[in-house]
Amino acid sequence: MKAETIFSIANMIALLSWLILLVAPRWKWTNKIILSGVIPLILSVAYLGLIVLFFGKADGGFDSLPNVMKLFTNEWAVLAGWIHYLAFDLFVGSWEVKDSQAKGISHWFVIPCLFFTFMFGPIGFLMYSVLRFFLGKEAKND
Repeated sequence: MKAETIFSIANMIALLSWLILLVAPRWKWTNKIILSGVIPLILSVAYLGLIVLFFGKADGGFDSLPNVMKLFTNEWAVLAGWIHYLAFDLFVGSWEVKDSQAKGISHWFVIPCLFFTFMFGPIGFLMYSVLRFFLGKEAKND
């Protein structure tokens, strides 16, 4: 399979998952396939496959910024890096939704955090953490 095809499939899976998180956070299938971690796990398996097949086959490395830049001139390394971002950002977004539900935070307040987690990862996580600090209630242990 071509790198571009894998890229398109991974992007479509991630985008659909994010849309479902945004518009249907309490839908039973959201819980079964996204909040449960299934989609981030699928992306993680794709990442593992790329690492197993292509790790060490690109110039560069992780020891300096110029070497990281060189590493990311290889399409397979870039694809692996992109899927890494997709998996982790979606995992964080899923956690934000689950945590906000447990802490009684309105989903309307979480939506901007999800957008920023999707677009800018750590900024969305920071936004949600601030929101959680101010609006989160202790989860009840029933």
